[in-house]
Order: sequence, then C-alpha cells, then structure tokens
Amino acid sequence: MSGDWRPALASSIMLRHDAVRDADLLVMPERIVVLNGQAASVVRLCDGTRTVADIVAELGAGFPPEAPVGRDVGEFLDRVRAEGWLR
Repeated sequence: MSGDWRPALASSIMLRHDAVRDADLLVMPERIVVLNGQAASVVRLCDGTRTVADIVAELGAGFPPEAPVGRDVGEFLDRVRAEGWLR
C-alpha cells in the first residue's frame, strides 16, 4: 500500500446508513455489504482527501498508543481495495 494513497469509494459504490438495521451499508450495483462499526468508521474516512496515514492518525486518537491501529486499518484497506470497492 502506498503511503500517499488517498482511498475513496469506487464510483459505482455508495455508503449508506440503514436506520432499520442501524448499520452502515456499501451499496453496489448487484450487492449490498453490511459493515460492522469499525469497518464503517474506516470507510467513512475514505473520501479521497485523506491519506492512509491521515486515516490511521484520526482513528488511532481514540486508542492507546500500543494498539495496532495502523496494521489493522492497512490490512482492512488492502482487502477492500482488492474487492474493487476502493480506488
């Protein structure tokens, strides 16, 4: 993963909140993915303006310094990118 990558949702994917399920969803042309709370927190920050380091710093502010936020966020972003959901 490039340190200067500024992840954003692919153009065909939308992030929506489902009030009935009280869950965030990735809505795709032929599929819907229900995100857990941590995944939704990461995806919400993928707006194309923040670098991965910015996202890690913002999320890491709520955790102890020894928490593996950078590793976990990086692995999650790699998986989501491999699915084609992020550009």
